[in-house]
Amino acid sequence: MNMEFLYFPEDKMEYIPAIISLIIFMAGACFAMYFLYKKSKKDEKLADEKYGMNQIENQQEEQKKDS
Repeated sequence: MNMEFLYFPEDKMEYIPAIISLIIFMAGACFAMYFLYKKSKKDEKLADEKYGMNQIENQQEEQKKDS
């Protein structure tokens, strides 16, 4: 039995399940990227708030030491 490396079906209806699964996986990937992006922005905001507070506290401590 000699199989070709690439198989292109004569009946184009055989492409439908592949297209459906492609759409499902692409939608899942977009959904995952959306939530990863949203989580990343939230984490970035929390880190900025925490770092900013630490920076302000450090500046206040330095001013107290200089006084």
